[in-house]
Amino acid sequence: MTLPIISILVVVAIVFWWLRWRRSSYVIFFVALAVFLAVGCGPLAALLARGLQADYVADVTAEPGSGGMVIVLLGNGTERLAGSQSNAVEPAPLAYGRLFKALELYQTCKRHSATSPCILLVTGGDPQRHGASEAAVYGARLRGLGVDPSDLILEERSLNTFQNAQYSAPLLSAHLPLHIVLVTSGLHLRRSLLYFAHFGIKAQPVRADYVSAMPSLLPLSYNFLVADLALHEYEGLLRYSVYQLMGWNVQARKAGSV
Repeated sequence: MTLPIISILVVVAIVFWWLRWRRSSYVIFFVALAVFLAVGCGPLAALLARGLQADYVADVTAEPGSGGMVIVLLGNGTERLAGSQSNAVEPAPLAYGRLFKALELYQTCKRHSATSPCILLVTGGDPQRHGASEAAVYGARLRGLGVDPSDLILEERSLNTFQNAQYSAPLLSAHLPLHIVLVTSGLHLRRSLLYFAHFGIKAQPVRADYVSAMPSLLPLSYNFLVADLALHEYEGLLRYSVYQLMGWNVQARKAGSV
């Protein structure tokens, strides 16, 4: 997202130069250069990422109570193995942090609530059309790591974060008044909480990871990745607000109704 924006600015600067609007051309070119360096060398990428994830912790703030817990794990893509005769599908590389955190919370819940429910709701369909839903792929991996199949609930319809919340709401309502914990990447939490709140789901956020930019004298592709991931989240927050204003979002549920 950042490189296309910078490229557009450079093209505009070249066009202005060709039209002999030299002063405007210089201004736009130096703006493009400033953005390129601010993102690639780290400062702007760090600022964008910090604004999304700084307020969230990596664990529940209290031990699971006697009432048990529902851990909602949001999907983050799958990968179909190249050249695999079995058409095997695995979690995408960036999904493993979420898987590990959800498993960690599940094991903690089991230790402190031996007689109370500890449920793992894995949500995610197959937006990449790999032939298996994120929920099914992640669920299989979690079962292999020791999660009791009877503690797993798979939501396999959703194709995006908004639908994660929409289709999880009725599943969660069947397990009230259990404590609900939402597990996803740090950058993704703010938008996820907004979407889940839209459907009346009050959840405790737990980040699975924390992404920081790398300060550098030379621009790094990694910093552009961090900035693009952050901008995707800000775009999602803005889109939600616009859709709400236009009345395009699915009807909201009363806060705390789930």
